[in-house]
Amino acid sequence: MALTIDITGLAPQRLTIAPSPLAELAAMLHVRAPQTRVSAAFADRLLDAEFLWRSSRADFLLPADPRPTLEAELDRIDQLPDGVYVASALVTTCGSSRLSFGAPAPDRLVELMAARGPRQAAFAARLLSDPSGARAHVRRILEDCATEFFDAAWQGIRTTLAADARHKSDLHARHGLSAALAAMSPALALHGTRITLDKLQNDSTTAAHGLTFVPTVFGHPHLLAVYAPSWQPVVQYPITPAPAAAPGLVRRRLDAFAHPVRLQLCRSLARAPRTTTELAEALRLTAPEVSRHLATLRAAGLLHSTRTGRYTSHRLDLTATAALGTDLIAVLLR
Repeated sequence: MALTIDITGLAPQRLTIAPSPLAELAAMLHVRAPQTRVSAAFADRLLDAEFLWRSSRADFLLPADPRPTLEAELDRIDQLPDGVYVASALVTTCGSSRLSFGAPAPDRLVELMAARGPRQAAFAARLLSDPSGARAHVRRILEDCATEFFDAAWQGIRTTLAADARHKSDLHARHGLSAALAAMSPALALHGTRITLDKLQNDSTTAAHGLTFVPTVFGHPHLLAVYAPSWQPVVQYPITPAPAAAPGLVRRRLDAFAHPVRLQLCRSLARAPRTTTELAEALRLTAPEVSRHLATLRAAGLLHSTRTGRYTSHRLDLTATAALGTDLIAVLLR
């Protein structure tokens, strides 16, 4: 069973890999990560719109054009027509991916909403009778999430998410989409002009006009896809942040990058594995000089070496490097 995304005709520049604060907030709410860290009064307020992220997530919570701030992404949601917003919300309320606005019959719609509990049913009914008021209420809840818990969490993970997105974008640019998908998840694969997601469902969609991949920490281990008709497909893939390095190791890594020769070596190794001889020729150094610098990088946990026959190739550990910050990754991949 699989979800298939047809990318026939998709221009390379229309494929986006970027973090989304809104998508990450929705992932936190889905796994109830903030529930133990907020006041009882705010936890109670979250119940009003819980159906938007409880068992599934409303499509508008995974933006196809991620923005750097939660406020900017909420502004884009405000631009959605009422009918589109309400239909997306009711899919999660009524538990049917086949639900469209105005169908099924009103009696059946009320029955489906009631199955989610009286509070969620009441708010869903408000969506139908007063969409602008209900939408404003949801936005206030999401904005207050930022103050209550999300801003602090986002500060801790946004660098990791941005570095991962940059790494996957570089894989896509240098080694092709198949390599980027394999690095995102073993459940993603490219077959000709079709991307398959190994999911417990059989469905298909097209992405001729755009496709977005969004990394998530709090969504781990779920691979989530938005692919309803008229929506640009969005795939949220999980990443596992590396444990925080000890202060001594961080210092060794910073010292390793501080030397101009080692920085040049890392710029080369960030793009592809190289042997010592290849690096020496590229930088016009002797092999022993290169070996000494590689030993420093290896001691700092920044290098992987693989021996094949008589040759040993070296590559930079981009995950360990990314933990030091996106600016460093940008310098190495410039």
